[in-house]
Amino acid sequence: MITRNRGISPAGFVSRPDIDAPYVIVARGGNEYITTNSLVLSAIGIEHHVDVAAGELLVHEDNSARAIQELHTFAEENKNWPPLPHYTRSRPRTDNPPTLLMMGGLVVFYMVTGPWSATNQWFQNGAINSQAILQGHEWWRLVTALTLHANQVHLVGNCVIGGFMVHLLSITTGYGTGWLAMLLTAALGNWLNIVLRGGPHYAVGFSTAVFAAIGIMCGQEMGRNRYTAMRQVLVALGAGISLLAMLGSQGQQTDLGAHLFGLLCGIGGGLLIKCAGFDRHGNNSILQGSLFTITLLLLWGSWLLAEKFQ
Repeated sequence: MITRNRGISPAGFVSRPDIDAPYVIVARGGNEYITTNSLVLSAIGIEHHVDVAAGELLVHEDNSARAIQELHTFAEENKNWPPLPHYTRSRPRTDNPPTLLMMGGLVVFYMVTGPWSATNQWFQNGAINSQAILQGHEWWRLVTALTLHANQVHLVGNCVIGGFMVHLLSITTGYGTGWLAMLLTAALGNWLNIVLRGGPHYAVGFSTAVFAAIGIMCGQEMGRNRYTAMRQVLVALGAGISLLAMLGSQGQQTDLGAHLFGLLCGIGGGLLIKCAGFDRHGNNSILQGSLFTITLLLLWGSWLLAEKFQ
């Protein structure tokens, strides 16, 4: 019989005016399939004839049995090659992320606190102060500083860019997972910044959390495809560093260290989320609501401590 699509034929003598000896059709199919099998036969030294118009591969009858066996072996050994990319399709998130609510909350909070000044009690109690954190153990400042902004330009920039990034993160991981991971990695980034840079340091702003969100998304991409792991790492790191260069290193008062450590901590958090499978629970309304509630409690509790110990 002769295969009609793609396959190997164990028989089928043909007579062609351009072929002197009796030949057997050993494969029939598309141009790519015939070309591949022709290369296989060429590699093992079996003379053959390719009929491009008919899409057939022909071998002299004396070599037909061996050719069929070799093509069959090649097909079996390469049945599942190349492997299909192991992409995890993100499930659509059914819950609407509270991005506008949280960004609006930052705006309202700024209307309460006002801009940064030496006599502003909100900033005295809640801003990053390296000595107060490292020596006075006022750890809540790592969180409260994320909600304070020096002026209106600082606030608007963080809300516009931050809102976009945080919304992307929320629909990728689930809003509860995203907000809690972003808050924790941003706080860790603030801590690393003051520990590693040394000396007195003061800072405020949501931008560390924005870069933590970018890092989390980069970290998730790194763990997405084990077949192209190194490429994913380089692409994700390149994207994160590019955004850091464009958005996080401009301006005289920009805290580049906080942005950098926020990004790096976020990458670690994103890898943890991906490897542990937390992002697969983005549609679990109860879980996401619970994690988001924990995030709000951490923010509220940090400000309670800031007010209590001043």
